[in-house]
Amino acid sequence: MKIERIIRGMAGSFILVSLGLAHFHSPNWYWLTAFVGLNLFQSSITGWCPAEIVLRKFVGE
Repeated sequence: MKIERIIRGMAGSFILVSLGLAHFHSPNWYWLTAFVGLNLFQSSITGWCPAEIVLRKFVGE
């Protein structure tokens, strides 16, 4: 599986989980949603993603 697909899956999962937590637990979880969204936005502009660096070390690419 390509790292880009893993990152997209992780981002989508984080967003859905944080939205669920914000709805059922505390609205402060929206900050996690905002952080993931901002990270996706900056990586689309700069091409640099911290999760990609970590995943490359785990996968060994």
